[in-house]
Amino acid sequence: MYQALYRAYRPEVFDQVLGQEHVVRILKNQIKTGSTSHAYLFCGTRGTGKTTSARLLAKGLNCLSDGERPCGECANCRAIRDGNFIDVIEIDAASNNSVDNIRDLRESVNYPPAVGRKKIYIIDEVHMLSSGAFNALLKTLEEPPEYVTFILATTEIHKLPATILSRCMRLDFKRVPEKVLAEGMAGICEDMGIEVSEDALRIIAANSDGSVRDGLSILDQCISGGDKVIGEKDVLDFLGASGEEDFIHLTELTRKKETAAAIEFLGEILADGKDIRQFIRDWITHYRNLLMTKFIREPSAVLSLSAESIERIGRQSQRLETEEINEAILELSKTSNDARWSTQPRILLELAIVRLCRGAGAISYAQSAPKSEGHKSLSEDIKYQPEVNKQQAAKSEPVQEHRKTVEQEDTAAELYTSEESFDCDRLWDEIFLEGENIKGSFFLIRTGGRLEKVGENDFTITAATEIKKNLFEKDRELIETLMEKKTGKRRTMKVVVNNSKKTASAEEIARNASEALGIHIDIE
Repeated sequence: MYQALYRAYRPEVFDQVLGQEHVVRILKNQIKTGSTSHAYLFCGTRGTGKTTSARLLAKGLNCLSDGERPCGECANCRAIRDGNFIDVIEIDAASNNSVDNIRDLRESVNYPPAVGRKKIYIIDEVHMLSSGAFNALLKTLEEPPEYVTFILATTEIHKLPATILSRCMRLDFKRVPEKVLAEGMAGICEDMGIEVSEDALRIIAANSDGSVRDGLSILDQCISGGDKVIGEKDVLDFLGASGEEDFIHLTELTRKKETAAAIEFLGEILADGKDIRQFIRDWITHYRNLLMTKFIREPSAVLSLSAESIERIGRQSQRLETEEINEAILELSKTSNDARWSTQPRILLELAIVRLCRGAGAISYAQSAPKSEGHKSLSEDIKYQPEVNKQQAAKSEPVQEHRKTVEQEDTAAELYTSEESFDCDRLWDEIFLEGENIKGSFFLIRTGGRLEKVGENDFTITAATEIKKNLFEKDRELIETLMEKKTGKRRTMKVVVNNSKKTASAEEIARNASEALGIHIDIE
């Protein structure tokens, strides 16, 4: 049966462990001198070798070799490797976390080892034990029989009680450097007869983020395609997830105010099937990492990243002002919150990119957005400074030469001159895209009317039918509120029915009724 690479190439001796030299040195010396502890606590992120090292320690304590232990070849070492050694008991605390489970463990501790010199208890994900289970374990953990050794492993050290921490010898497993990971995977590929480029290994190592298991899982996925030659493009096709490099590049584009390039790059990322909401959350985390590397001398203490990723992020943080990072975190946090309820989260993120590229404050749509007929914006922060041309001047009502700015909680009103007017189509799009986030059925009336003009104290909507007019009247309060947020002034809505057409046919009436009610109506 096929085994995953991280299982097939699991280290059999300490010298095969990647990137944990400080742990290996301690354990090898303790086995050699017979000064092993009664209880160990292995802590660190996923895939860094905690369980593997626990098994190697169990081998070393029961190895039959007269030389360096563990040898990986004797009967005891092979039995522990195969999971058949009766004196090594592995417990998954995630599914055996009750007081009764720990009481059973305490009872079994009283029986001496049947085959080996030591009886080893490996408790994985120990932070999942209940409070009662921790209390039941305390006395046994503090004074176990001479022939018993406990090895606790956890990825969340902060969840363990201080009473447990004080009874164990703690060993911290670090994230494995990308260079070490790449070299280890290169050796595996050579052993399997697979040719892999350095760039491909670098990308795999970067996306594994210091985890040997994650790196081997990605490599396993790339190899499963059946190709004997793996290049950079192959790895990118298989990955499907956004690595730290994507966020570094996208952040760099927004820093340089390259709006079009940033939006295009986002499109390339999402084309690979990324979850847009998860992408927003991960980008917020990237900006948080930038903030940490900017102010903390040793950011590795608070960032769960490889040393190489921290170095790249640190270089980028020096090119960014604190205000830029702060603004990005606030903007993306708002976008993430809005995206939870929106049916179009991608547009929200694209707008956030536009804002970040334009910097702090309100954004001039006329300066930032392409002048295309179908372009839409979503932000209440965008000021309307539309193009002024003869057609607009002919059909738009001029406003007063001077109007005082009205400040509101979330939007700044704008000062208009007699030479400027509202772009009604664009403003109408804004109102409906904003309203859809507030009321899901709001879009039903979108096609039934248009914003005709915005006056001094009112605005006029032309409805296609009386049915549509009634729907607009039903949402009067919402529409007037949205108009106030967009323009900075409270105005009264007027709705008129477009009577320029002849009397509607039965088919037209049925179609309008279908649109309004959301059902299909047939005319016989």
